Amino acid sequence: MPTDDLAATRRAAVVGKPVAHSLSPVLHGAAYEALGLPWTYTRLEASEAELPALVASLDASWVGLSVTMPGKGAALAFATTATARATAVGAANTLVRGENGWFADCTDVDGVAGALRAAGFGTGTSAVVLGAGGTARAALAGLAELGVSSATVVVRDRARAGAAVACAAAVGMKLDVVAWASADFPALVGDAAVLVNTVPPDAVDPAALGGTPFLLDVIYHPWPTPLAGAVADRGGSVATGLDMLLHQAFGQVELFTGMVAPRQAMRDALYTATGGILPLPL
Repeated sequence: MPTDDLAATRRAAVVGKPVAHSLSPVLHGAAYEALGLPWTYTRLEASEAELPALVASLDASWVGLSVTMPGKGAALAFATTATARATAVGAANTLVRGENGWFADCTDVDGVAGALRAAGFGTGTSAVVLGAGGTARAALAGLAELGVSSATVVVRDRARAGAAVACAAAVGMKLDVVAWASADFPALVGDAAVLVNTVPPDAVDPAALGGTPFLLDVIYHPWPTPLAGAVADRGGSVATGLDMLLHQAFGQVELFTGMVAPRQAMRDALYTATGGILPLPL
């Protein structure tokens, strides 16, 4: 966006259905205030089918959209151009207005990588990912950015892992797919540097998975999850979905504004809004 436009009132929003629970307004509102921008950031409710018409109806005052479920696939399909990582993941959580249409990115990848770095994850070559949906694919791309070269995806139905296999190939990662019913979970996490859980808490066995040295559990409410508690009790490090939310928002703010995200201000706002339930390291 041209510099002389920054002082003008611009509009952005988070789009999803449901969307009333979204914490994105907390993050973006704090960012724009810290940057001295008189911008507004709201919530817009739209289903996957409704998203294209909604975005097409927005006037030139709208600079960007944060896209949450269930519209991330539709956002990617609607965009005129997209980053390679959004294409690899098959989803876009970020739409930015450009001169020739809407540009799509997937800063969820930054959320995964940033959350793990902040928890102290340095290097490792292998990972285990529970689930194969959109969040799992963003996790594979984020892990690849951290230098992880191979992963095992554990799924209920191997036939539904095709998109994850394609994502791994696109980001240069070797991937094995293991059926949930036959998985040796202690052995899997014993051989891996990091575990990413994208499935509901009641679907996992904390005792079998608690030996992982690093866990990213995308659930953050209620906290701690039984799995996170088991990992922490055994001396492992834990990152959360709230950490992911924070770190993915940095890239969105920078794409919308062209300015460096005020990370501390955004972190402090999220910490306050969530009652300090998690430390939210930067």
